[in-house]
Amino acid sequence: MSLDELLARRQYSLDHLEKGRLLAAELTLLTEQHRRTCAGYARILDTFPPATDVRSLADVPYLPVALFKTHRLASVPDDEVFKTMTSSGTTGQTVSRVVLDRRTADLQTRALAAIMTTLLGPRRLPMIIIDAKHEVSRQKQFSARVAAVLGMASFGRHHFHALDDDMNLDRRGLAAFLGRFAGEPILVSGSTFMVWQHLVHQIGPMEADLSNATLVHGGGWKALQAQAVDNATFKRTLFELTGVTRVHNFYGMVEQVGSVFLEGHDGYLYPPNFADVIIRDPRTWDEAPVGQAGVIEVVSALPRSYPGHALLTEDLGVVHGAGDPATGWGGKQLEVIGRVPQAELRGCGDTYAHEHSGTAMPA
Repeated sequence: MSLDELLARRQYSLDHLEKGRLLAAELTLLTEQHRRTCAGYARILDTFPPATDVRSLADVPYLPVALFKTHRLASVPDDEVFKTMTSSGTTGQTVSRVVLDRRTADLQTRALAAIMTTLLGPRRLPMIIIDAKHEVSRQKQFSARVAAVLGMASFGRHHFHALDDDMNLDRRGLAAFLGRFAGEPILVSGSTFMVWQHLVHQIGPMEADLSNATLVHGGGWKALQAQAVDNATFKRTLFELTGVTRVHNFYGMVEQVGSVFLEGHDGYLYPPNFADVIIRDPRTWDEAPVGQAGVIEVVSALPRSYPGHALLTEDLGVVHGAGDPATGWGGKQLEVIGRVPQAELRGCGDTYAHEHSGTAMPA
């Protein structure tokens, strides 16, 4: 099955064993492509030769995601670079830089569309963005936060930014928007921390009826954990305040834009058809068994202009099993449980929280 076919199918529709087999073949081809076209990647493979017989996703050679902070790894000539993406970071931090050619950027767009169409349906919905318009437009670099806002914005229409320039909730504007689209499905999106800090903390009980809305959010969990807010608390509080019931967290990173792990009906995060997750035991770096915590590795068939198809993250997680495609949520069931000790903050919500609220966050 080609990447085009993986993108064309309804997302989260593959059995995890079938997907593992399909992706192992696709990622092996990508490894060889990047070896031929990226000298830095070839030197790494020469120094640490990968397995010659790739029998599973765990055999595909991976790079530590932090390598993109210190090295520019490109598999295309400079004149084919269409865009450079950067990760979020607090002041003084080194950020990842990922080069995209038009093909990879197009694949990312198609991938995100396939995922969101599965969740939202084919129609663009009236959309509330939990952010301030000037916060998005003033950023000169194409950061992860801007990428997330702009990426989600393409699935909405009649966009309304719910925060003013001082990051206060625009109550009058919100009421007018909800009145205009009363009874219609609505899309609400923003970083997890922004939703909590600037919607939940400012809105009164049932001041805004979002019972027809689907909320898609991600990034900023570390800041919320410092406030003892877990996913269940987040959802329950939002329901009590606004009536929203369709709430989907997502997990993703700038080094693999488009490969969005979306929260399913059971609260677990599911990789789309063209991506997957491996938990590695930090003592051996072998694949950890189901139920054992370890370091998250993410794989994706999208990266063509840089060798980012298999990345060891700085996040900790657990795979609890596999979902049933018949329920609409097939694939491995991932829970993200935190960051590797001493890892730098990242994620649009956590870095915003660190720089704007002074929130103390645990290591």
